Amino acid sequence: MSVALAVLRKLVGMAVTLLVTSFLVFSSLYLAPGDPVSFLVQGRSPSPAELVSIRKEFGFDQPFLVRYWHWLDAVLHGDFGRSYLFHESVGAVIWARLPASLLLVGVSTLLIAVVGIGAGAVSALRHGTRTDKSVLLLVTVGAAVPSFAAAVLLRSVFGVRLGWFPTIGNGTGFLDELHHVAMPAVALSVTFMALVTRVTRASMLDELGREHVEVALSRGVPRGSVLRRHVFRNALGPIVTVSGLLVSGMLVSTAIVETAFGMSGIGSLLVQCVDELDFQVVQALVLLVVAVFVVVNTLVDLLHPLIDPRIAAGGGAR
Repeated sequence: MSVALAVLRKLVGMAVTLLVTSFLVFSSLYLAPGDPVSFLVQGRSPSPAELVSIRKEFGFDQPFLVRYWHWLDAVLHGDFGRSYLFHESVGAVIWARLPASLLLVGVSTLLIAVVGIGAGAVSALRHGTRTDKSVLLLVTVGAAVPSFAAAVLLRSVFGVRLGWFPTIGNGTGFLDELHHVAMPAVALSVTFMALVTRVTRASMLDELGREHVEVALSRGVPRGSVLRRHVFRNALGPIVTVSGLLVSGMLVSTAIVETAFGMSGIGSLLVQCVDELDFQVVQALVLLVVAVFVVVNTLVDLLHPLIDPRIAAGGGAR
């Protein structure tokens, strides 16, 4: 019963967070510089009657709360409005760009999981050796390199000089898309890999120093079994939590990388629509990013007790 109540509380908290976020996102339309109507009539000098008609057509003549309620009701039914820039539904505009960004985030997540967790585990198991020091050096450099700097460096070396990877575009066909997304994925994930490596190393070192691990090893329990069942499993909680935070926030960073590599994804779409004052698309994209962040982190919170039973036991005791 207590578990069901805890899950219900987290789900209610997620719903409230999304509701507050939707209000803030919609309110940002009134805080942003510029007027959507001026974009709609750019290049023309409409009469006052035409301006009134345009405002009425797009609902700008209604009170703020009424507009918010209509917008929220439409969003809940999957209607994000119509793009001022592309002259089609916002959902269609985003859906056309979404696969490229999902592929980019997916490959980056795989790199973070394999390289970040793997390097952190090796560094912890080789604590104090040259391997450990080399990993720490690479982690320090990686954490200090922003995505745009990594993108410029990768394009210059592996794209222009060596010609191993294409430097612009999305590609056609799955294999070609993977070839195009390789460098952007590395540029996007380099900082995240460094952070996950650091957290993995610290978490595993903490578990390796536990008394029960030392006792198990002294009694002749195979080292591999101890590492798998007692060290890595118990260290997995903080690793999953941090990885969830990083991956869920990765959609924001795609704007820099996609722009640098000329990719047609939702990141570059966000930059374009901000420049062109296409508020409908901007609102939908910001809401999408925040929703992904909130949902993923709620799922991580729900999965955490399953990964580390000590949390559930502690909650039950309290």
